[in-house]
Amino acid sequence: MKPVNIAVLGSGFVADLFMQGLEYVPGQVVRAVWSRSLERARTFAAKWKIVEATQDLDALIQRDDIDLYLIALPNALHKEVSLKLSAAERNQVCTKPLGRNAQEARAMYEAAVRSGALHGYAETEVFAPAVVKAREVIEAGGIGQVKWIRSRESHSGPHAEHFRSRELAGGGALIDLGCHCIAAARYLIGKEVRPTRVFAWGEPPTGPDGVEENALGIVRFENGAIAHFEVSWSTKGGLDLRNEVYGTEGAVFTDVTRGSSVQAFVAGGGAYIVEKADAATGWVRPVPQEAIAFGYQGQMAHFVQCVRDGTTPRETYEDGYIVNAIMDAAYRSIASGRWEPIEYASL
Repeated sequence: MKPVNIAVLGSGFVADLFMQGLEYVPGQVVRAVWSRSLERARTFAAKWKIVEATQDLDALIQRDDIDLYLIALPNALHKEVSLKLSAAERNQVCTKPLGRNAQEARAMYEAAVRSGALHGYAETEVFAPAVVKAREVIEAGGIGQVKWIRSRESHSGPHAEHFRSRELAGGGALIDLGCHCIAAARYLIGKEVRPTRVFAWGEPPTGPDGVEENALGIVRFENGAIAHFEVSWSTKGGLDLRNEVYGTEGAVFTDVTRGSSVQAFVAGGGAYIVEKADAATGWVRPVPQEAIAFGYQGQMAHFVQCVRDGTTPRETYEDGYIVNAIMDAAYRSIASGRWEPIEYASL
């Protein structure tokens, strides 16, 4: 079986998570890593045993031996890099959120469709085994029609300062974490059901370019279902990922962090516990095989297989664009204090 050759675009936190996911995926080889800093690219390549590190993006895009490009870059660079890949008709996958707003996401979506190449939206939540299993229960009719979803994603803050700039990131906790909750709700309710309006609250940001650290929102769907999301950058105790799904005939719950099957009392410290853990001593809840539990392995395996088979991923740039459109409406609601319509149009 000919391996799928991959180029990773980025050398930071997300690129590391992509590589952790790829470790469990057979039939692929990461041939090159690109970074704006050649030193960072070389450091990343050495860590992950990647043959080539480069600072020349244009040359990397023009190579004929790369089957898939993974965009693992800060939000402000997604559109620019994606449009270059589309112009060259290259297969691409982009981390969340697709754009800083729906306008950027729409431009990426349109260009990718015109290119005729594969485009995949790397939303981990809908590839997490627990969430996939919950969807299987729903599809089998186990809880009847989904009426209400409550999703929570929180931790004690982002890993890089560019997340705290509205200009660079597009927003704060809402765009960083809310995209996961919204994508999960669409997946669990059924992506064929259109979201229609949203009501949201966001903590007033500090500073002229500041962003919200906490946000709440309610998304209404055309069939009457609602999705309630809670996101926070001010929650201590490590990553908190939970979904509660209530239907006419039952309920299903997922909790891959606080509900971890491993508990430990650590006195000496030094052990890795979980992403964004705030302490490594006392009673702790390590998450086994985070790359699998959080969905990184599932999404990478899916996208690699889609490249090999020439099939359309189940999460595309259309999904990323719709999620951005919902978040745009949520930001309008925060400003207006009213329910706001969700505006998007598929190609």
